[in-house]
Amino acid sequence: MKSEAQLRTSPVLRGSGLFDRVDYRLIETIEERDLIYLLRYRAYLHGGLISPSESQRVKDTYDDAPNVWIFGIFIDGELCGSFRLHVLTSEWRMSYTTELFGDILHPRLDRGEVFVDPARFVADPKKAQRFPELPYLAVRLGYLACDYFNADTGLSMVRTDHQAFYRRVFLSELIAEPRAFPGWHTKKVVLLASDFRNVRDKILARFPIMRSNAFERRMLFQRGGERYSSSPALSPYTRASMVPHHS
Repeated sequence: MKSEAQLRTSPVLRGSGLFDRVDYRLIETIEERDLIYLLRYRAYLHGGLISPSESQRVKDTYDDAPNVWIFGIFIDGELCGSFRLHVLTSEWRMSYTTELFGDILHPRLDRGEVFVDPARFVADPKKAQRFPELPYLAVRLGYLACDYFNADTGLSMVRTDHQAFYRRVFLSELIAEPRAFPGWHTKKVVLLASDFRNVRDKILARFPIMRSNAFERRMLFQRGGERYSSSPALSPYTRASMVPHHS
């Protein structure tokens, strides 16, 4: 008989078997971003979150913020999903989450807290059926970002019906009641927070898929030009006083 811990982690362990086939790519070119915007449109339309549009793209002003990282998740070379995150500091506050929940977040940013703010996780509707582990593979990027940027808190602005997943994986707690999200006519969002400094090791013990090393984190979060510069990389245990600029 499997232990309770084994039962909790078995879906993630199945996901970890995909690692040799998974490629996380930082999306930096106009052409790559257009593929991501198209993927978002297909995913949101399939989920009933938006109405059909002529452009068949979903993008917003926060895609161009200086504190944004947009990733494509590829399996066997095919784009299967995308994940966007912002790093929020007292200097860098641009994100949809601070727009919708600024009354809660700005006072904490004023105190010098650092947040990792994941958003816009989407999966190709057909490939999501083939790879049910995609949500774990996607939110792993948020965990790694908290590690790399030495964040105090990992945020989750999510649909009300997706709360249970983030509570279970990241031990997140509700810090704001449901609010309307721009462009979504059928769903509201809530804000959850994971006290990363205190739950980091608990999450890692429960979900070994979150393991990484400094090299992987550096390759994910340093932008193209920064990887080849002589300036020292941000240490995962050193407070980021300023989010790196675009190259």
